[in-house]
Amino acid sequence: MEKLLFKTNIKCDGCIAKVTQSLNEVAGENNWQVDITDPAKILTIIGTTTAAKIIESLNKVGYKAEKI
Repeated sequence: MEKLLFKTNIKCDGCIAKVTQSLNEVAGENNWQVDITDPAKILTIIGTTTAAKIIESLNKVGYKAEKI
């Protein structure tokens, strides 16, 4: 399993609710989490998906992600 980290603009629980379905479809349920207490709003993905798929998935629901 690969661990991917992204800097995002997901900043609150409401934002997490908006991206949940999309991230569950791409990364799988329970394979991701967002640290909204971190200033960079770090999204961590554990799984076999690609960075491009995660970025595209978030863009579709109005959020940005930058692989770090």
